[in-house]
Amino acid sequence: MTAILADIGGTNTRVALADGKVVRQGSIAKFSNAEYDSLEPILVRYLKEAGIASVEGACVAAAGPVKNGVAEMTNLSWVIDHAQLSRATGATKVAILNDLQAQGQALGHIAPEYLRPIVNGSAVPNSSMLVVGLGTGVNAAPVHNTPWGRVVPPSECGHTSMPIRNGRDLALAEFIESYGDHAHGFAGVEDALAGRGLEHIYAFVAQEAGTPAHLSSAEVMAELTAGAPLATEAARLYVHILGSTLGNLALTHLPYGGIFLIGGMARALTPYMAEMGLQKSLTDKGRFHDFLSSFPVWVVEDDYAALTGCAAYLANGGQG
Repeated sequence: MTAILADIGGTNTRVALADGKVVRQGSIAKFSNAEYDSLEPILVRYLKEAGIASVEGACVAAAGPVKNGVAEMTNLSWVIDHAQLSRATGATKVAILNDLQAQGQALGHIAPEYLRPIVNGSAVPNSSMLVVGLGTGVNAAPVHNTPWGRVVPPSECGHTSMPIRNGRDLALAEFIESYGDHAHGFAGVEDALAGRGLEHIYAFVAQEAGTPAHLSSAEVMAELTAGAPLATEAARLYVHILGSTLGNLALTHLPYGGIFLIGGMARALTPYMAEMGLQKSLTDKGRFHDFLSSFPVWVVEDDYAALTGCAAYLANGGQG
């Protein structure tokens, strides 16, 4: 089956063709979402430029909740449904996945060189796994292998409460509730761990130091690379919140097959996670410390994993 695939983020959309489970590497193209008012013209343009009238299948991964086959983007004013996909591509077999669902479907199809170990552990083959996205938004989803195929339930757990382990965490949450253009009176996981989350944490650390300042996440990363003390402390606090979040998710889903981090924030902070105590914060659950020490953590460094997951889902008979 020839299929068209799309990975729709908050900023860009990647589109590709696939033959069964195999993505045609030379077919991958990227489009800026700001130039379009919906996904449909992107797909129409892509197929026209490829000289293809229609395809058999279409599957998209959307960074937002999917309900009854309709995706509503969290950080983009697009709504995507089956009729739109069929109209744009001519496909009769269509599927819409949450982006984390697509990433979960890709696990096991990612080349080992694209998996960077962060926390060592003992992965149990064919066991449940956990995929965690850290980018423009934040989300996580369990990945279950069953005798009837792989199941990746939808989730929007990035909007649950930011974990609070101590007084400083509480002060950070109270700061986030009212700080910045995205403030909405609630400190969610995404408000601390998305790109803007790093900005929030830096502003909090700067205020703690008596030198209030605001930097973009890119500027914070540049300062971190240069060894600036405030950026280093902000990154350390970010890693602490991330570790605590992963520990909560691990206890909820028991990912004996491992935890897989994806997204721009995960990759940007990969060099710092181990030294800044990710494992310590992950396992900081009292009598469950040793239990949590068995879960390995990797960062996925494959930019096209969601496309691979879409291809695998369609090829395995997935629809919806």
